[in-house]
Amino acid sequence: MAQKSQKKKNKDDNANENCQALILKTHQDTISYLIGRDIGNNMKTNDIAVTPEIMFAGLKDGINGIDSVFSAEQTEQIMMVFQQDMMAKQQKKTAESCATVKAEGDAFLAENRTKDGVVSLPSGLQYKVITEGEGENPKPEDVVEVHYTGTLIDGTVFDSSVERGETIKFPLNGVIPGWTEGVQLMKPGAKYMFYIPSSLAYGDKTTGPIPGGSVLIFEVQLISIEKK
Repeated sequence: MAQKSQKKKNKDDNANENCQALILKTHQDTISYLIGRDIGNNMKTNDIAVTPEIMFAGLKDGINGIDSVFSAEQTEQIMMVFQQDMMAKQQKKTAESCATVKAEGDAFLAENRTKDGVVSLPSGLQYKVITEGEGENPKPEDVVEVHYTGTLIDGTVFDSSVERGETIKFPLNGVIPGWTEGVQLMKPGAKYMFYIPSSLAYGDKTTGPIPGGSVLIFEVQLISIEKK
C-alpha cells in the first residue's frame, strides 16, 4: 500500500513540475494545452509513431493557413498508405488477442468438462443443471421468456437481465447458436448453466464488451414459453 502511495506521490510531483514549467496565462492557453494533450494521448493510445517537432510544424502551418509541402495528390497517396498500414497493424493485434483469448477459453472448457454435473455435447456446448423445470421443452421457433446473467471466464459480467430487474423475451432461433441449442434442453422453471465456446457464440468478432474468441458463461432461468 505504501508503494502505491509513493508512486502516486511521484506522479503528482511530476505533474506539478510540468505545470510549473508550463505557464498558462489565459483560458486560450489552457485550451491549447488540453487540445494538444488530447492529440498526443490519441497518438499514444493508437500506437502511432510521430516526430513531435515535425508534427508541431505541420500543426502550426495548418493553423496559420500555410500551404502544405505536399500536393493534394501526394497527401492523398501518403495518407492512404498510412491508413492501410494502421489497419494491417490493428488486424494483426486483434488476431493475436483473439488467439490468446481462444487458447484460454479452450483450456477453461477442457478443465470444466471434468467437473461434477457438467455435460458436454457433440457441438462443444457444455451445461450444468441447477434446477429442473416442468412441462414441455421449447422448439427453435418458439418465443421464450428468460432471466439470465452472462459472464466471461474471468467472472466479468457483460450482460444481465437479473441486474436490470426485467425478464427478456425473444424467438429462440434468433439468438446465438449456443442459446438456441441449450435452451431447448430446458423446461419452464428450470435454471441451467451454459458454457458456450466461441464457435457457438460470436466467433472471432469483438462484440461490445465481449472480446473476439471468448467462451461465454450464462446462468439461464426459463420463465415461460410461447408456442408458435
